[in-house]
Amino acid sequence: MDDSRETHGVNAFVTGYPVKHSRSPLIHGYWLRQLELAGSYRAHEVPVEDFTAFIASVKDGTSGFVGGNVTIPHKEAAFKLADRPDELSSELGASNTLWLENGLLHATNTDGRGFTANLDERHSGWDRSDRAVILGAGGASRAIIQAVRDRGFKEIHVVNRTVERAKELADRFGDRVHAHPMAALGEVMQGAGLFINTTSLGMDGEAAPRIDFSPLVQDAVVTDIVYVPLKTPLLAQAEEQGFAIVDGLGMLLHQAVPGFEKWFGKRPAVDGTLRALIIADMEKH
Repeated sequence: MDDSRETHGVNAFVTGYPVKHSRSPLIHGYWLRQLELAGSYRAHEVPVEDFTAFIASVKDGTSGFVGGNVTIPHKEAAFKLADRPDELSSELGASNTLWLENGLLHATNTDGRGFTANLDERHSGWDRSDRAVILGAGGASRAIIQAVRDRGFKEIHVVNRTVERAKELADRFGDRVHAHPMAALGEVMQGAGLFINTTSLGMDGEAAPRIDFSPLVQDAVVTDIVYVPLKTPLLAQAEEQGFAIVDGLGMLLHQAVPGFEKWFGKRPAVDGTLRALIIADMEKH
């Protein structure tokens, strides 16, 4: 939404640098129309050097925003600048959702909840296993590791090209998380019931390495947080090998729910119409 669409209702934002690629305005705009709420949600691009001043304007009310979403590269700064970050974002050291409450700026991170809600919707029972394998140790993997651990998985094996980065995450998230180099991938997949790709492998149709998923248990679920393309090369490989797959689009949709409820006062639903709307937008670009 642009500035001309703002109303006298509640106004929220998504900020990043760049942010024009964000599909969050489409998601929240759909819910605002569906629930017939006065308000706006729009992309508000803020360079790194201006982010502290922008957050100050949210806190003092001069921005006109009651809160919003934060994406790359501002998530760590948003956490530090918030008055009341919750436990989830404190452990992660990053926040993606902000809201004003009683004059204070609160913060959380909804990425992990979006991840688990997507799997709950698309493949109930995905969490029956005790063992998960997570490919990648970048920033995107943090909330995933946290969510899988909090869901009750007893062994979480993080595999990364640079094993030192995986070790940092194991240290951060506790003794159920184990770090491995890429060479150990086949070994740690043995008996796992969940495989998660948090890397950019296969994004935008790029080639991805061939992975043998056969060490996984027969009813394992393979998922990818990348959603462009919707069926990534890794998901296609897993499906060809007979495994259940879950695409990453639902994570984007479900992570948006808690923020919308905080800002606009009603809990929206992730439905087929919204999913189709975002897929249609993906196909245009």
